[in-house]
Amino acid sequence: MAIPLRNHATDEQDQTAAWRYGAVWDAQGTSVTDARHAVRTLLAQAGHPSDHRPSQDAQLVVSELVTNALRHAPGPGGLLLELTSDPALLRITVRDSSPRPPRPRAHNPHRIGGHGLHLITRLCDRFQTVLLGQGKHVVAELGLHRATL
Repeated sequence: MAIPLRNHATDEQDQTAAWRYGAVWDAQGTSVTDARHAVRTLLAQAGHPSDHRPSQDAQLVVSELVTNALRHAPGPGGLLLELTSDPALLRITVRDSSPRPPRPRAHNPHRIGGHGLHLITRLCDRFQTVLLGQGKHVVAELGLHRATL
């Protein structure tokens, strides 16, 4: 189930409301492509063109987090994208069913895969894991006012 991409303002005059998108999936998972499309669309609606670096970085972070959730925690999960009111900060939250926090692997330039968490921690201003009764939230915050090329 997905929450439509829109501004959740209660009043059309209220420009301080956050922009949000949410999706949940069952044991069969979701499409990483759909997750990338959702963040690209949300950011474009908030005035961040998809060909600018902040949008591209956000798409990469969402791809990595959703891929990790699908690969390492089969079962129900979810994605929540939230833009702050100005909109200068994107908060990406991925919920999955595994209680194990993500752990970066040792650097190995000859290995295929295992580099995603290193990319996420370099691109994001904040990265944390919140353990839940069942599963966890992985939260990444990405500043959007960076160089555009």
